[in-house]
Amino acid sequence: MKVDKSRITLFVDDELKPIAEMAAPVQFDLDTRKLTDGEHTLKLVSKSPTGREGIRKIKFIVRNGPAIAVEGISDNAVVDGVLPLMINAYDKGNQKKFVIEGSETPQSVPSWLWILLIFFMGWAAFYVITNFSL
Repeated sequence: MKVDKSRITLFVDDELKPIAEMAAPVQFDLDTRKLTDGEHTLKLVSKSPTGREGIRKIKFIVRNGPAIAVEGISDNAVVDGVLPLMINAYDKGNQKKFVIEGSETPQSVPSWLWILLIFFMGWAAFYVITNFSL
């Protein structure tokens, strides 16, 4: 006895041509390397053996290209004057060997660390002055 199965059709964004059409249940590998970086929508259309359809849309963001790190400004910031920015872009490479040069984003020293250092230096000066005599 043959059991009719639901059919699933996969679309990416607003494309009219599906990327795949299969019988359910199915396991599918979506290759994001063929998509541009940015926001995309995966649209799944299922059709039952009786002809009824169901639709599900899943939004996702592709980031295959080099990562971009920016220090000095954040999303929706209110700014004025001249902004010193530190910008770095780095790629994952071929993932067979690890290249350390350029894979980390340099950052400025945080202000809380400067405050802690000044406090420690002040305490050290106080300790030296009060506990040692010439």
